[in-house]
Amino acid sequence: MLTHALGCLGAALSMSLSWPQVYKSCVQRRTGGLSATASALGVAMPLGWITYGLLSGERIQIVTNTVTGTAGLLIMVALLATQPSLRSTRALRVSAGAAGAVLAAILLSGLAAALPGVRGTEVAPVLGLVLAGVSVLSAIPQPLALLRDRHLDLSGLSPLRWRMGAGACASWFAYGLGTGQPAVYASASVGLVSALIVCTILYLRAEPSTATEISGGARWRDSIHTRTLAMAGV
Repeated sequence: MLTHALGCLGAALSMSLSWPQVYKSCVQRRTGGLSATASALGVAMPLGWITYGLLSGERIQIVTNTVTGTAGLLIMVALLATQPSLRSTRALRVSAGAAGAVLAAILLSGLAAALPGVRGTEVAPVLGLVLAGVSVLSAIPQPLALLRDRHLDLSGLSPLRWRMGAGACASWFAYGLGTGQPAVYASASVGLVSALIVCTILYLRAEPSTATEISGGARWRDSIHTRTLAMAGV
């Protein structure tokens, strides 16, 4: 019962976590700090997990990743629309290359499952291991981009999205352990570490809030001793 609840929590968080980023990227048109490679994998990986769900009969994977894949596609479109430099041949080759590996694994898994005498449940674990391996790589670009450039514009990153991502990965990790799915908990563990790194960087590099600035200004004014007109002898 607890395992099922954790799976539902992970699914709910996974379906919700990308939408704050969609709002920031698509509505506010702020994409500073986003990694093109991570965004491309944000489209390809849900397709892989949807295929995994179809082969293994895990409906929760199908529903969850259909929503997250849609959000990932919107973010990717917004990123390419607002940053022309990422539409260059070289930049597209790098981001598309990472996503292409996942799409190739999906295609091969589908072909294998279509062979006579081969069941989807036999192919799913292999695809799951491939996706878990790619998850390790897909979790690297975003935190690496932030760690490499301390002056990188972070205005396009949604802190809420990464906090929810940490919660979702923690839930999927526990769900994977409880259901005995190594691909799920291995992938979730790497995602959890990545999300925590990004959350920490966003917290440490957060700009002073307006409230803090106002408070500071109030303290500055309070430190100045003024005299009334009566005290001045007027």
